[in-house]
Amino acid sequence: MTRLAYALLWFLAAPFVVVRLAWRSRRQPGYLEKVGERFGRYEGAPLPEPCIWVHAVSVGETRAAAPLVAALRERHPDRRILVTHMTPTGRATGRELFGDTVERAWLPYDLGFAVRRFLDHYRPEVGIVMETEIWPRLLEEAARRRIPVVLANGRMSERSARRYERVPALTRWAMGNLAGVAAQTDADAKRFERLGARAPAVIGNVKFDVAVPQAMLALGRELRGRIGERPVWLAASTREGEEALLLDAFAQAGAAPEVLLLIVPRHPQRFDEVAKMAAARGFEVARRSEGVDVPPGVRVLVGDSMGEMLAYCAASDLVAMGGSFLEYGGQNLIEACAVGRPVIVGPSTYNFEEAAKGAIEAGAALRVADAREAMAAAQSLTSDRARREGMGRHATDFVAAHRGAVARLADWIEAAAKAPR
Repeated sequence: MTRLAYALLWFLAAPFVVVRLAWRSRRQPGYLEKVGERFGRYEGAPLPEPCIWVHAVSVGETRAAAPLVAALRERHPDRRILVTHMTPTGRATGRELFGDTVERAWLPYDLGFAVRRFLDHYRPEVGIVMETEIWPRLLEEAARRRIPVVLANGRMSERSARRYERVPALTRWAMGNLAGVAAQTDADAKRFERLGARAPAVIGNVKFDVAVPQAMLALGRELRGRIGERPVWLAASTREGEEALLLDAFAQAGAAPEVLLLIVPRHPQRFDEVAKMAAARGFEVARRSEGVDVPPGVRVLVGDSMGEMLAYCAASDLVAMGGSFLEYGGQNLIEACAVGRPVIVGPSTYNFEEAAKGAIEAGAALRVADAREAMAAAQSLTSDRARREGMGRHATDFVAAHRGAVARLADWIEAAAKAPR
């Protein structure tokens, strides 16, 4: 009955899904790129030999997958690697990180005929799903073909676990067809087990293995040169509603006129909106895409580019982490720590709870109650260079102490793929 109800719901929802794609494409045209792939229609002939398939739904998962893809390529140079996505920003990030070294496609919607076409076309010998993306029909079809699919770098907040528990039959159906779950932390593993996963392993968070390319550091220095010798406060990966709070708090903080607030919205379709929002508050605004020096009178710089977060962090004195000032669960603070920048987080970090807690305990980050306290903390750190630089050193030490998850994960995937089913 669960399978029948699930299939019926997808059948009924399919027309509305297409309408939603068209609606979202008004702001992100990429949603209408190769729409047929979302229903299992792929161009060209099927791959001539099996591949290793990695699914990374959007930007964060794609960046987390980068060191794993590199490790898999090194271990299996004779195998093609397929990377699938669900969002245009994820796909764009995949192009930026992997270029033509991988196959690239949309993961189809969880319709039986679509997932069967996907598996027929690409013939994966193993599937690796990053973090939280669980599609019951896809997992069942893969299990029927004896294709092991594992959940890697798995995270499961208590909030998400409670949502899955509302549909226990559906959740256990999906979890039962996974060949394994590699969780980031003990708490994640316990929640997965509670939902029906079999003996989850605790591997660690592969995001700590983030590589900081010299090109990104050089780009950061170039950007800082365009800004000049003035304090730069970065609000990174901000979400809807947060920019208004941060801009108002910045205006009220009484920061010195030379302080620059650099805001990088998480979603590119909001770049224009945020620039207008800052201008409406009376700030002189510049945009990264203008590619020119930032005049001294500019108080807000909008980071309206993709793939440059490490450079933005390197160009800044400190980082206020977006997604944490409203109930979004926080964004990835590890990149900021990796380039040695102090981090300020708000109250909502359930998506990165262990990383946030660890960074605070290591002296690399501060937790504040709201945007106003974030701007006050930024002011305090700006006036205390010794403390700011000390937190930066703690940040790089914190990341270094947690590296190594990628190698452990690659070993675990190979073992899980060979295990009898």
